[in-house]
Amino acid sequence: MASTACIPPVPAPQGAVGLRDRARGALLGLAVGDALGAPAENMKPSEIRARWGRITGYVADRPAGTDDTEYAIFSGLLLARHGAALTQAHVETAWHEWIADREEGPFRGAGFSERGTLENLRRGLAAPISAQHRHAWSDGLAMRAAPHGVFAAGRPAEAARLAAIDGSVSHEGEGIYGGQAVAAGVAAAMAGASTVAVVASALAVVPDDSWTARSLRRAMTAAHRGERAVRSAVVIGGYPWTDLAPEAVALAFGAYAAADGDFTDAVLTAVNMGRDADTTAAVAGALAGATRGVQAIPPDWAAAIGPARGTCLPTMAGHHVLEVADLLTRASPPAAESREDVSRGPAEVPSGPVRVPPGAEASPPGAHGAEATS
Repeated sequence: MASTACIPPVPAPQGAVGLRDRARGALLGLAVGDALGAPAENMKPSEIRARWGRITGYVADRPAGTDDTEYAIFSGLLLARHGAALTQAHVETAWHEWIADREEGPFRGAGFSERGTLENLRRGLAAPISAQHRHAWSDGLAMRAAPHGVFAAGRPAEAARLAAIDGSVSHEGEGIYGGQAVAAGVAAAMAGASTVAVVASALAVVPDDSWTARSLRRAMTAAHRGERAVRSAVVIGGYPWTDLAPEAVALAFGAYAAADGDFTDAVLTAVNMGRDADTTAAVAGALAGATRGVQAIPPDWAAAIGPARGTCLPTMAGHHVLEVADLLTRASPPAAESREDVSRGPAEVPSGPVRVPPGAEASPPGAHGAEATS
């Protein structure tokens, strides 16, 4: 078990303006990283260099977030609705209401863990049995865990608790640990913690002997030597899938640490390492965005992010990550309050999302975590 005694002291969150700025930075940073990394997903660094040289900005004609962004919106809206009172039953109900019980049509781009979860839910299996599938260790929870850190700003252990509840429907073991590490790291960054303290907060909420913790420690040891060293220290050579939570989370934290929290450097480092590049860049973007605030995101990168297109989750179409960030900021209790103090109740989630502008429909992306070589 992880030792809670090693959780570093985290300063209390700043005033409303500063907290909102960090919340917007975290979720917009996630979406920007996702859109930047999507074209490089499942690629080797050598393949990236052969096609684009070094990626320094958007290389897609119409950049947009993938399933990483849409599932993060899903988790954020769910958390804004229930707050610290979130339960496994709430999460399972939302999966049915917003995803599993709707007409799906052709499968449109979620990962293997999401597919396995949906198949189990549609068979009538309830959580946590619904998480018993072949990809329960994937990074599908890690990619949607940042909203928990935004909500529980300055409270890494609480962020990790909420992420585990969220993940109980879809993940087990290392898949849960990866999501908890991301949530805790974002929570520490939301309170202005240093890069070192952000990483330490992530390590403190996962078992010391877990694959996730070992990968994170290897990434941190290599971070000062740059992206090639981080990748070499973490990537599982020869494994055909790129969605391993211990690998993706360690690559993301390694990119964040190598850049010392700088948003642009962190995200581009993650993108150019390849593998599950949309997820690693999304996580690195959430960490750096929470650390430096929304103003650290290059304006042209930020401007490209519009409301979700619903390419993966049609029910998320029209919701913007900034809307979700603001909901979570309003819903979050002050850091000094305990998680049992929910007297103010959850935030109201708008019943009608902001609609996608005409002509903004996206073409379906490739499946998250598709087969690739390392």
